[in-house]
Amino acid sequence: MTSDQTPHGPSLVDEAAGAVPIRCVTAEAWPAVEAGMPPLQRSFAAATGFAPKAGRVALLPGEDGGLGLVLLGLGEAGEGHRDRFLAGKLPGALPAGHYRLEPCEALDAAEAALAWLLGSYRFERYRKPGEPRPRLVAPEGVDAAAVGRIARAVAAGRDLVNTPANDLGPAEVEAAMRALGERFGAAVAVTLGEDLARDFPLVHAVGAASPRAPRLIDLTWGDADAPRVTLVGKGVVFDTGGLDIKPASNMLLMKKDMGGAAAALAAAEMIMGAGLPVRLRLIVPSVENAIAGDAFRPGDVIRSRAGLTVEIGNTDAEGRLILADALALADAEEPELILDFATLTGAARVALGPDLPAFFTEDEGLAGAVAEAGDRVNDPVWRLPLHPPYASLLDSKIADLNNAPGGGFAGAITAALFLRRFVRRTRAHVHFDLYGWNPSTKPGRPEGGEVQTARLAYALVAERYPRKG
Repeated sequence: MTSDQTPHGPSLVDEAAGAVPIRCVTAEAWPAVEAGMPPLQRSFAAATGFAPKAGRVALLPGEDGGLGLVLLGLGEAGEGHRDRFLAGKLPGALPAGHYRLEPCEALDAAEAALAWLLGSYRFERYRKPGEPRPRLVAPEGVDAAAVGRIARAVAAGRDLVNTPANDLGPAEVEAAMRALGERFGAAVAVTLGEDLARDFPLVHAVGAASPRAPRLIDLTWGDADAPRVTLVGKGVVFDTGGLDIKPASNMLLMKKDMGGAAAALAAAEMIMGAGLPVRLRLIVPSVENAIAGDAFRPGDVIRSRAGLTVEIGNTDAEGRLILADALALADAEEPELILDFATLTGAARVALGPDLPAFFTEDEGLAGAVAEAGDRVNDPVWRLPLHPPYASLLDSKIADLNNAPGGGFAGAITAALFLRRFVRRTRAHVHFDLYGWNPSTKPGRPEGGEVQTARLAYALVAERYPRKG
């Protein structure tokens, strides 16, 4: 490759003559590094007050007066938690040009390269393109193709989350999945209209009030005899709350309510791009939860695809409804693994904040593998319990269960328990309750849409089903 940009996002550059070196500096190493620099650079660093604090960047001149060296501070070795994506700060701090990372024991080269690409992301669909971004030469020993695939999948997912609902409805989610399927030779089936009302009644009910038709999109890829892995993503393109309407302030970010679908698409792109030996299935129920005369109502009782009747306690708890039908479809095939992704509850955010998605599973071994994968690829999660006694909070007096009973306790847990009722055959099921948004810019994580848990999911599947040879 000769450019850092493709139609799907940034990539590493194979090589570039005269690339400016980037030297990572810990507090402990700084005295020796400073002493070894040419007098001009040493004086310039002192004059600008550079200190190797975590995230501090210094641009030092070369003998010809041009940019000769970049310093990236890493802080002290034992100073709290060092952000593993610190290198992701550099694309926003450096002028256009080519750069190369010098070997650094304190920084993993592959992780730094990925952080750089993730930090290079910009959403410019509605704005005049900005200045060219700096480009990074692939560090020695790093699989540039693999890092680029991951970064491009993340960029594509971020684009989906960042696109406002007027330009991203259920049809556009379908188009994104069809385009993804076409790239990798996957089959895509879509259920709409009367077929949706019959086969996926909860999906149909949630989306009935919107002029943009709800649908269930089903992608399959890979050898039919390979281990079956199914990803399910919540695709609510905008959530007014329905008749239980949200306050205006709570609607401002509701374009991100399809963040679970974006994460699932990103994970699927990584899996297919790597050619993992699995039979992959990606299921996305996509709807707009709007308000009209045919909107579903609080108190309605709807029979789900699984046969369970659901009393509607709150129309703003719509995500679990569309996921229930999608999970019933996924479970019927009894795959070896089901992962579902959803911007499901504010309760998870209150408990863990925006940066740490909650996850739920009954499989203890799988729980450990999920946490380890998230830590390994810097895509962290935290397990919350599927506390069985709380299942009684979902009781209904007139139906099998209520989607949002009163009380407000343990909202993320009761939502996960609700979903679990629709996965009857598959024990290896993980539910991710994620925020799907970076409230502020951090290294490698620009403010805006984020496909949390997508890289984790890919790492988990790759570890369980590695490529042979």
